[in-house]
Amino acid sequence: MGFNIQPYGIQSMLKEGHKHISGLDEAVLKNIDAGKQLSTITRTSLGPNGMNKMVINHLDKLFVTNDAATIVNELEVQHPAAKLLVLAGKAQQEEIGDGANLTISFAGELLQYAEELIRMGLHPSEIISGYNKAINKTIELLEELVEKGSETMDVRNKEQVVSRMRAAVASKQFGQEDIICSLVADACIQVCPKNPANFNVDNVRVAKLLGGGLHNSTVVRGMILKNDAVGTIKRAEKAKVAVFASGVDTSGTETKGTVLIHSAKQLENYSKTEEAKVEELIKAVADSGAKVIVSGAAVGEMALHFCERYKLMVLKISSKFELRRFCRTTGAVAILKLSQPNPDDLGFVDSVSVEEIGGVRVTIVKNEEGGNSVSTVVLRGSTDSILDDLERAVDDGVNTYKAMCRDSRVVPGAAATEIELAKRVKEFSFKETGLDQYAIAKFAESFEMIPTTLAENAGLNAMEIISSLYAEHASGNTKVGIDLEEGVCKDVSTMNVWDLYVTKFFALKYAADAACTVLRVDQIIMAKPAGGPRRDQAPGGMDED
Repeated sequence: MGFNIQPYGIQSMLKEGHKHISGLDEAVLKNIDAGKQLSTITRTSLGPNGMNKMVINHLDKLFVTNDAATIVNELEVQHPAAKLLVLAGKAQQEEIGDGANLTISFAGELLQYAEELIRMGLHPSEIISGYNKAINKTIELLEELVEKGSETMDVRNKEQVVSRMRAAVASKQFGQEDIICSLVADACIQVCPKNPANFNVDNVRVAKLLGGGLHNSTVVRGMILKNDAVGTIKRAEKAKVAVFASGVDTSGTETKGTVLIHSAKQLENYSKTEEAKVEELIKAVADSGAKVIVSGAAVGEMALHFCERYKLMVLKISSKFELRRFCRTTGAVAILKLSQPNPDDLGFVDSVSVEEIGGVRVTIVKNEEGGNSVSTVVLRGSTDSILDDLERAVDDGVNTYKAMCRDSRVVPGAAATEIELAKRVKEFSFKETGLDQYAIAKFAESFEMIPTTLAENAGLNAMEIISSLYAEHASGNTKVGIDLEEGVCKDVSTMNVWDLYVTKFFALKYAADAACTVLRVDQIIMAKPAGGPRRDQAPGGMDED
């Protein structure tokens, strides 16, 4: 018989099955370690030469990518402290759409240096106060590094757009950034509204079609539907469009009714009236001038027969969101049920045609003139994972365009900004008194992670590169960065590598915030997990198949 020992201390206060970790060694350093582990994963995919990661998520879907946002989304991060870094990365992805890797890797680096400081004997609160002073100073310095004259830009000038977008796209698809940037810039400029600040990312669509290569990719003004036209009419030029949300079919009545039929004659008349009714509705649509009918649901056999007779082209779009975008492209108003449309409700398209691209039949809806608000980038590639990765690069480009519509200032890329910040923040730390100065100096050293990583990922000698960068910057060349192809330090204005100021601003800010949040934790108290079957276990009594 076991003795029933009464729990004491914190055990007596919390339910059994909880975990409680406290103290520097246990909680703080464990948290820091988790953050470091996460940043080690993302760090090797930083920059244009970043390595790809193969992530297989819990649904067995394979991702091959070097896009940090996708990687951390698909890794199911369990550790609460590492989750904070993931959230910082996600915030960056939603705010700017690029720079999630910088956020996570930089936060991990800050935590690593914080660990050294804690081992030296600094208290976490002193480190936090130093980091806060340093990030405020960094933001001031970042303003000074902005390239002169970059605050005014014409968002419809392709050259200016591409120069700001290249760095973001190159970090995902190095070597193909020129092709992708040109496609993305064209697509964005086509749909840019009168006031660029209202640019909507959703208006640039991506259609991924297997086969061909990146050089076969194009930009279409309008939309691409991944299905064939219903019926035999496959193209229409300069046509009016009627959109019916609930499908083109004979509709059942709302109320139930019984019809008593006495003779075969009556039965024949009954089915005839149904046919006549459908014909009347389709004729009404044809008379309104519409040449194309778009249905949001099923198209009935009989309705289709009459559509063919009246030479109407029929498209079926089953997704509600696609239907909305189609209405935006053509300027049509979706009508709820099949009836004669008002002239105002009809949309207009320049051409609708069914074409075969790489063995897939797609319907291309073009709308060249007028207030076209949707454009589609058609991506071609040999495998699904390549197409997914290209799509991420395009997404980054489009998000960067949106960011530059709001704030077009740029800072030198290729790690030139980071080295300059490291140098100046280091100088700032010498002026500080008190223990903060050690934390500020470490914050400055953290910036070296970026050039180091860029150089290592490109297979260069990081030490040599960093010392020559420091030498250049010390002699006043603030725009010298790494040329990864030649492995030497060069002026970024000759290489044309610029990063958006807002991307850097938010990435560094979020990283410092996340690092400080992790450092502020000194106890972790975990309740007992709720019952119920675990997600990754098969339900009981079920075999493998």
